[in-house]
Amino acid sequence: MEILVLSEADVQSLFSVKEAIPLVEHAFLELARGAAQMPPKVYLSFPEFQGDLRAMPAYMPSTGAGSGKPYAAVKVVNSHGRNPERGLPAVAATLVLNDPETGLPLAFLGAGRLTDRRTGAAGAVAARCLARPESAVVGLVGCGRQAMTQLEGLRNVFQIKKVLAAGRTFEEARQFCSGLKGEDLEVVPCEDVRRACAADILVTTTPSRSPVVRAEWVRPGTHINAIGADAPGKQELETALLRSARVVVDWPEQAFHSGEVNVPFAAGALKKEQVVGHLGEILLGVKKGRTSPSDITVFDSTGLAVQDLAAASWVYEKALAEKKGRKIVI
Repeated sequence: MEILVLSEADVQSLFSVKEAIPLVEHAFLELARGAAQMPPKVYLSFPEFQGDLRAMPAYMPSTGAGSGKPYAAVKVVNSHGRNPERGLPAVAATLVLNDPETGLPLAFLGAGRLTDRRTGAAGAVAARCLARPESAVVGLVGCGRQAMTQLEGLRNVFQIKKVLAAGRTFEEARQFCSGLKGEDLEVVPCEDVRRACAADILVTTTPSRSPVVRAEWVRPGTHINAIGADAPGKQELETALLRSARVVVDWPEQAFHSGEVNVPFAAGALKKEQVVGHLGEILLGVKKGRTSPSDITVFDSTGLAVQDLAAASWVYEKALAEKKGRKIVI
């Protein structure tokens, strides 16, 4: 079997957040229409190492790639919050892309950057559906790689003028903001999370297991992209905030197990019927996200395998066209 191998550098050169936005939207729509297979993530937990490993399979007859061919894929991704202390990425991923007709592998991708960018694109799609159209100020709670791609995604769909950034430390926030020098933005490092909440769109990208954003800090009309909670026990937003907001999940099966809503749901403090629906339903017009300018809206993003599949198939076809990567025989 001949397999195309694409490194992280290859993927980075072939794929941007801007290019990911229509692909991710297509994936949400296909899933909502019942035109995709996506079992929930499978987790291996390593509590002694403060990390976990997830397997994420998906199949779509139509992925949005140019050829229109069907593809399947399985991504394996970790989450180890202490890895940066070792000089390693907290999140790293690999993906195997398969031909559904034969079941044989077509490509093996480094999928860390792909994960970052498709997640940034998902945040953009959600905010375009749920945030006020005139939104111009972004608050960031968390200043890692995902904060940067979330901001990049939002700047593709809104006229963002100001960024308020709060990290684990003020120095981390300052370093993040220094990376945005030269951009046409007012960038403000914040000493605390409350200051960053004074935004039109608030993005949380922390691995926290206790709420870091309180209900009283969030103004009417704010939209929140809750990105960090992607495993059981994680929670970034105070339960009172979720109960008062219009919450939209990326996919219910995953969200109630491991998304932002998982902790209050498990505790009985939030019922399934209190969640408006999933993003595909909003995109299809089956359900309504924002009902007034004063609504607080929340997008609960766990990260979906169909997003990875749509992105990877597009990268694969582009790599073939541009003769990128290297082929190996196994």
